[in-house]
Amino acid sequence: MSRIFANKPPAILLLGAPGAGKGTMGKILGSIPRFFHCECGNVFRSLDTRTALGQKFVEYSSRGELVPDELTVELWKTQVANWSDMHVYKTDLDYLVLDGIPRNVNQAMMLEQYLTIEQIFHLSCPDRNELARRLRKRALKDNRIDDASEVVIQKRIETYEMETKPILDYFPDALICEIDATKPPVQVLNRVTSVILQLPSYLERESIVAWYGEDETTRCGYGGYRSSTMGLADGAGASCDRVVDTAR
Repeated sequence: MSRIFANKPPAILLLGAPGAGKGTMGKILGSIPRFFHCECGNVFRSLDTRTALGQKFVEYSSRGELVPDELTVELWKTQVANWSDMHVYKTDLDYLVLDGIPRNVNQAMMLEQYLTIEQIFHLSCPDRNELARRLRKRALKDNRIDDASEVVIQKRIETYEMETKPILDYFPDALICEIDATKPPVQVLNRVTSVILQLPSYLERESIVAWYGEDETTRCGYGGYRSSTMGLADGAGASCDRVVDTAR
C-alpha cells in the first residue's frame, strides 16, 4: 500500500445521478483551500497509455468492455499518489472530494481500505425529466450530439440506479446527508459547507493549520498560495489551480 494511504486520509463522497450536479459541487469545493476535487473521469482522460496500467486499461476499452473494479481502483490510487508526490494534494491537510468513484458497492468496499469516508452527500433529484433536461443541455453545450440522445440519457440514469445508488445502502445512515439537487447551486453549497464545518475531522485540521501557520500549510502545488486563515466560512470565493473538470 502506498505510504499516502497508510493513515487512511479523509474523504468526502459526492453521490447522485448523472445531471444532479456532482461535478459542479466538486469544482466549487476543489477551489476552496484544503479541499482537493478528484473527478474520476479526469483520471482516465489523463491516463498515460504507455504505462503498464494504461495498457491494461486500453485492452478493455478498445474491446468496449467494462474496466474491472480492481483495475479502476488501481488507476485511481496511482493518480492520487502522483498528485501527492507533486504536492498538489496534501494528505495531512486536504480533504479528498470524490466525484465519479466509487461507481458500485464493490469499489466502495475497496476504497475503504485506503480512505476514511467522513461524509457522503447524496444530491437527490427524483425527477428524471429534470435530470434528462440537464444532461441534454450539457451535451449540446459541449457539442456531444450523441450524448443528447434520449436513449443514451435514460441508459445512464438506469445504470446509476442499478449500480451506483446501492452504495447509499452500504454506508451507515449517519454518514449520509440528503440534499435537494433541484435547489440553486448556492443553496446546495450552503448546505454542504454547513455540514462540513461541523465535522470533527475538519475542526481538528483547522487547529493543525493554525498551529503550523501560513508558510507550512498554504503552498499550492502549482506555485500559488492558500491562506492559512481562510476556511469554509470565509474562503468560498478563493481559487486554486487544481480545479480539473467542467461543471456537470
